[in-house]
Amino acid sequence: MSQVSPRTDRIVRFGKIALVALIFAVLPLVTESPLLRRLFLLIVVFSMFGLALNVVFGHTDQLYLFVGALAGVGGYTTAIAADALGVTPWITIPAGVALAGLIGGTVSYIAARRRFTVILIAVFTLTLELAFNQFVVGFNDITGGSTGFRIADVGIESDLVFYYLVAAVFIGFMLLYDRLIHSRYGVAFNAIREDELAAESVGIEIVRYKTFAGVVGAMLIALTGILYGFYEGRLYPSIYSFNNIDVAILIMLTLGGLRTLLGPVVGAAVIFAIEEQLADTPEWRIVIFGMLLIVLFLYFREGIVRKVGDFLEERDLDPATLVENNT
Repeated sequence: MSQVSPRTDRIVRFGKIALVALIFAVLPLVTESPLLRRLFLLIVVFSMFGLALNVVFGHTDQLYLFVGALAGVGGYTTAIAADALGVTPWITIPAGVALAGLIGGTVSYIAARRRFTVILIAVFTLTLELAFNQFVVGFNDITGGSTGFRIADVGIESDLVFYYLVAAVFIGFMLLYDRLIHSRYGVAFNAIREDELAAESVGIEIVRYKTFAGVVGAMLIALTGILYGFYEGRLYPSIYSFNNIDVAILIMLTLGGLRTLLGPVVGAAVIFAIEEQLADTPEWRIVIFGMLLIVLFLYFREGIVRKVGDFLEERDLDPATLVENNT
């Protein structure tokens, strides 16, 4: 691989973000179908979930299997607090984000201190996911249980306006992710992922950086869950269930490409395209996705984005190299 200057690398990275912003800006304008516009919004929402999980799992090997629970904590906390205070839920968003961040940070702190493996973290967080679902159903006086909890009017009547709001927040996610991964935190994350003992030997505080990743990832997940809840208008346990959130995100992220900027977007687009084809046979969804997840982890862990990058690089068509050669 030819070396490119930091300036060229930044240009290419921001060019990718600008391209995603352009595509998301144009997508809802090509159709007036409410179903297609909902599909486009879901692609953006799950891209946000994927990018948030990328911070925790992709870069620090903390396999969170309670993304749905963190999203639900954000959504339910925001909605319940707004209802209790009699204010718009936009005001109580920080409460939901902060609580989820506290939970994520605590989980990562415990896992790092106890030297949990990836499997142990997965089991630990899956247990919390199940506990969250039981809490929501069991405390129906507070959460509305299976009948759902209605979110107060968020003041946005147009689905198109809401779509652009969510898309703008996702572009903010991408900018934050890019800045984080190309900072000293990103360097520490990669060192920890490669070899924790070696990273610790050169002075990297494993517990501190893993906890930080857990806090940031959980807060981004919670904010996404809140916006998702606002769009739905009513919160149900099924919205944040393991099958609907965690399984889909893991497949999207693995398919698109772990530790890549565009992986979550590509993965989400491909998976929702597949889901559209399975619309007439929903009973096969979990079976097919489960098999797909196994195949991806065994034989296709690099993902589409890295495969395409390698293909372009072999043919001297890598964007960074092209920009470098023309500047």
